[in-house]
Amino acid sequence: MAKLRKTKSKNGIVSLEIMPKQHRILVAPLNWGLGHATRCIPIIKALLYHGFQPVMASDGVALSLLQKEFPSLEALKLPSYKIKYAQKAQHFKLKMIWDSPKVLKAMAKEKKEVKRIVKQHQIHGIISDNRLGAYYKKVPCVFITHQLNVLSGNTTWFSSTMHQRIIKKFDACWVPDVPGKPNLTGKLGHLKKSKLNIKYLGPLSRFQKKELPKKYDLLVLLSGPEPQRGMLAEKLLEELKGFSGNILFVKGKIEESQRVNTLDYRQASVTVYNFMQSRELEAAINSSKLVLCRSGYTTVMDLAKLEKKAFFIPTPGQYEQEYLAKRLDKKNIVPYAEQKSFQLSDLERVDRYSGLTNFEKGIDYTQLFSVLSKVKENSEPTSTSLST
Repeated sequence: MAKLRKTKSKNGIVSLEIMPKQHRILVAPLNWGLGHATRCIPIIKALLYHGFQPVMASDGVALSLLQKEFPSLEALKLPSYKIKYAQKAQHFKLKMIWDSPKVLKAMAKEKKEVKRIVKQHQIHGIISDNRLGAYYKKVPCVFITHQLNVLSGNTTWFSSTMHQRIIKKFDACWVPDVPGKPNLTGKLGHLKKSKLNIKYLGPLSRFQKKELPKKYDLLVLLSGPEPQRGMLAEKLLEELKGFSGNILFVKGKIEESQRVNTLDYRQASVTVYNFMQSRELEAAINSSKLVLCRSGYTTVMDLAKLEKKAFFIPTPGQYEQEYLAKRLDKKNIVPYAEQKSFQLSDLERVDRYSGLTNFEKGIDYTQLFSVLSKVKENSEPTSTSLST
């Protein structure tokens, strides 16, 4: 039933206006680590502010994280891609190739499920963050990615071409970076020539920079799929026994409830969290002198927004993270080390690097979201009508 709003004219005449129904927008991040879900948080907040009704859809820890951030919003489960990393870097691409039939099967299931969701849940538009099957041709669809080029070694041309073909089906592609130089993504998020409808948003982050007292000498911030997340956690907890100072260690392991414990090393005090929600993590990063973490792009954007000094350990074999880490090291911004060779003494190199800086641009969400309000020529009106 449509809502009514009372209005009063200058002459004192009271009238009732029918308020437009909210457009329901499906926001569907990929469950591959936490980055895709966390960078959807500012998008969801902007949708709410501009009068849209977000409906969250994902699986696994990505969906759990969004449910913790937005407990009052509707959340739907999508088929899992069941992505799991290889234990050794040299097996990464082979593992991805081996798992590709499983991913294609999940995409087909996802596409079918999204079609059902659009019809049954009266969805007016879709924002997919790297979920390749989260698309339905009868409603406006947007794809979020920082990888217009998908690096895969000597098969980069193939993986990039296939990815761009999928993106082409969407009405727009939002890239969370700036179009010119300097930028954060380099060749990942920039094409020399393209017929894609690309909109550069500027770096996306759920955080705000705050001047807080520095409580922690080191913040360890982990994320990403298993088994590599757990392997790095074990390595760092052992390596940091020689550290001197206060350490905050966030495992990035989303569970039903938050757990906190402390470890007392000879010269260090370590506070260990299984996970933190946005407000806690924002305060933690702002309160830390140095951040030790993966070089996932969402983490890079967050640290740039907060203008932090950092040290990166890219996920072994993941071309994107390795590229970003090497690129920022070469530009003398953030140092990095491979996971197998990292030593505590490597952190001494940080002082010779400039650290990340913020070059966020303001986003015109009214203009950006206009694509979601368009009615497609071949659309099927739902029970609430797609044209509302």
